[in-house]
Amino acid sequence: MIKQIKKVGEAVWEIPTSYKQGMLVPARIYGTENILKNMDDGVFDQVTNVACLPGIQKYSYCMPDGHWGYGFPIGGVAAFDLDEGVISPGGIGFDINCGMRLVTTNLTYKDVKPKLKELIDTFFRTVPAGVGAKGILKLNDNDLKEIMVDGAQWCIEKGYGWDKDKQSMEEFGRIKDADPEKVSQKAISRGIKQVGTLGSGNHYLEVQMVKAENIFEPEIAKQFGIIDNEQIVVMVHCGSRGFGHQIATDYLRTFDDVMKRDKIEVKDRQLACAPFNSKEGQDYYKAMACAANMAFANRQTILHRIREGFSKVFNQDAENLDLNLVYDVAHNIAKVEKHKVDNKMKKVLVHRKGSTRSFGPGHEELAERFQKTGQPVILGGSMETGSYLLVGTKKAEEETFGSTAHGSGRTMSRTQARRTFRGDKLQKDMEARGIYVKAVSMKGLAEEAGDAYKNISEVVDAIEKAGITKKVVALKPIGNVKG
Repeated sequence: MIKQIKKVGEAVWEIPTSYKQGMLVPARIYGTENILKNMDDGVFDQVTNVACLPGIQKYSYCMPDGHWGYGFPIGGVAAFDLDEGVISPGGIGFDINCGMRLVTTNLTYKDVKPKLKELIDTFFRTVPAGVGAKGILKLNDNDLKEIMVDGAQWCIEKGYGWDKDKQSMEEFGRIKDADPEKVSQKAISRGIKQVGTLGSGNHYLEVQMVKAENIFEPEIAKQFGIIDNEQIVVMVHCGSRGFGHQIATDYLRTFDDVMKRDKIEVKDRQLACAPFNSKEGQDYYKAMACAANMAFANRQTILHRIREGFSKVFNQDAENLDLNLVYDVAHNIAKVEKHKVDNKMKKVLVHRKGSTRSFGPGHEELAERFQKTGQPVILGGSMETGSYLLVGTKKAEEETFGSTAHGSGRTMSRTQARRTFRGDKLQKDMEARGIYVKAVSMKGLAEEAGDAYKNISEVVDAIEKAGITKKVVALKPIGNVKG
């Protein structure tokens, strides 16, 4: 932990502009003192590098789940002036619109336990996982281009969802300004077979259980469809896969030339960027929106498979099982939003990289069903420790451009985790503890061991103490499909 950092609020720490030459704004890190002490040094370097980018507003932020990433720290948030600021793929991530989706059921643990293995095995077959996994949708280039524009709404129109689903998604499952003409053919060729797939790494489809003692806001939970002790819910974590990765790769190359042309200097080449209002900046923003919409469609297709799986295993219609979408939220994205800067509302470009939108009650961008509660925030944990459902707050809108944490955050590299843990042993140990896991790779499973991640409850406590999110319910894993 660096000496210059000072505590400026409950679970809020600030690094002054004097820390590093070129910082235009201070950097702020959210977390308990223990989280801060255990953060890798790369976070402090990266969050202050971001503070040097042209047009940055107020602060460069890192959430308590923060760890070293590409350019920005994972857990990073930064907002930029639309005229003087930049857009940076490193502030969004390669897996554009990697995000979370939560689904309720009216089943209890007693109902599911006898059929848990059958259920997980079904999902393992119907939701392809792993590197290079291909979805079952047979799409042509025109289909994918329509998905780039219409996102999850394309799936719903094709019968892969319910009309009410779109009311429970960030941006209603469709980011505006998407332009398929700004996407390379190479990206299209990578993405055309990936709709409806989990991918690899920390992506998962998880069956979870609610315990009554872990419902912290019963009235809000009830409005989200969580009402019973030992109620079963399902969580999905995935994004735009190789499609988004290729778009980021394409534009990082383009931005190298733009920075030379426009004489933009950055502290780290991984922060390659372009002026947001430049042709190249706008092209990337429109291509990024295409990837974001593909990710919404990807998770929507997976939801359709979840409904099919439950219907098959329990021999009931999905409607009768109340397989309702609570919310779908992005945590790797940049969006134009209105926020207060210098006591005035202005439009800014908010980068969230491993960070979740956290709008409070009454926000104009939320669907009517969330106007009183605030936006649901889905915070995924490790496959061993569980996850949380929270809600956004007005304080987050005021202090962090409406942003909060996205998960528990790694404490151990994937390489180190593979050296430390054995996937086959982990799988057996988890099953002995009541968590049935199907994984494509035992090495990949070892990478996702619970001890390779921060304590998720400590992360959640930090953002709640800071007032940027309020916890609603904790969720316990009982079954998992891993890429």
